[in-house]
Amino acid sequence: MNTLADAECVVVGGGAVGLGAAYALARAGLRDLLVLERAGEVGATTTSQGAGLCGQVRDTPERTLLAMHSVRVFRELQASSVPPDWHEVGSVRLALSDRRADEFRKLADSATAAGLEVHLLDGAAARPLWPLMDFSTVRSVLWCPSDGYMTPRSVAESYAHACREMGVRIQTGTRLESVEIRQGRVTGIATDRGRVRCRWVVNAAGAHAYHVARLAGLELPIVPVRHEYYVTVPMDGLSPDLPCFRIPELTLYGRVREGGLLLGGWEPKALHTDPRTYELAGAPPEVVIDRPVLDSFESAFAALLPGARGAERSWVGKGWPTFTPDGRFILGESSRVRGFVMAGGCNAHGISGSGGIGKLLVESLLDPNPGSYVRSLSPDRFDGTGWNWDDARRDAQRVYETYYGV
Repeated sequence: MNTLADAECVVVGGGAVGLGAAYALARAGLRDLLVLERAGEVGATTTSQGAGLCGQVRDTPERTLLAMHSVRVFRELQASSVPPDWHEVGSVRLALSDRRADEFRKLADSATAAGLEVHLLDGAAARPLWPLMDFSTVRSVLWCPSDGYMTPRSVAESYAHACREMGVRIQTGTRLESVEIRQGRVTGIATDRGRVRCRWVVNAAGAHAYHVARLAGLELPIVPVRHEYYVTVPMDGLSPDLPCFRIPELTLYGRVREGGLLLGGWEPKALHTDPRTYELAGAPPEVVIDRPVLDSFESAFAALLPGARGAERSWVGKGWPTFTPDGRFILGESSRVRGFVMAGGCNAHGISGSGGIGKLLVESLLDPNPGSYVRSLSPDRFDGTGWNWDDARRDAQRVYETYYGV
């Protein structure tokens, strides 16, 4: 029995990216929207694995503006009755070498050009921002007062509440089975609850974005790469208003979480999984906690925060964020399959970038003349271009491993 009504647009994936897309499209006037999530609740899979940091300083003005838009969205949602638990505490980025300090000056210039307030500080000036941290070896600090963090599941729930208030339908516990295409255009989908006729299908399926694209006949290099972080038990002196931090030379990031320290990093020898080895109805391999990797994070960070050494760990976050060979989102409508729209390969920026991704989707679908940046993210750059999986997997993993590369 078909329990689903037709829709103009179906979004596949009820995480931060999918719900952020639905939120942006509904705000732009497209209200006949249906969001499908196979789990029993929104934000239950890839989104729930996130660390929740949101940094706006990026290597290009376009990416900076995208992140700035996400922060504006989080501020809007924070004023709603179901907030995303947004904490605008700022962030400090620490340079331990002159080369990294030079990079910070360039990043600051780019941020300023985009209209983002940032400040370059020396260690003494930065110390009051993080009193427990040792800044004696720090050459420069890039301070962004409007950065922050949120609770990932709360982001999805906040988007969902706002979407429902605008008339968006959200159907959990529903599995996509096929994408129906006629004469090169999407005409609908089939689910375990019945068929839905639609004009657009937005693929925001996270670690299953590859499989959903395959249903539309597209082979796209969306590679899940393992990521881990840990949270300690509450520690003295850690208050929720301390800034987030990033230490590129140590490939570390962190923030305060529930009175403890959340500490994560980008592994120099990462581990990826091939999406072709599991099915749409299945799941990626379970991430087995790699304690030597977590120990290496702790050991490296202890040079700056000695109290972190030996702190009891209460929880480990782990999952498979997806990466692309060129480190850019795969976003927009396929020119070969009209009506099939990608919102995947987020390179670990799905939650923090969800507001900006939604903005780009609106531009891609509803603007007759989308800008060059939006066009550069098109799935067409990979569709039928002769790439191979061996290179794609290696390159996507390298994007992860060189996340803080200069």
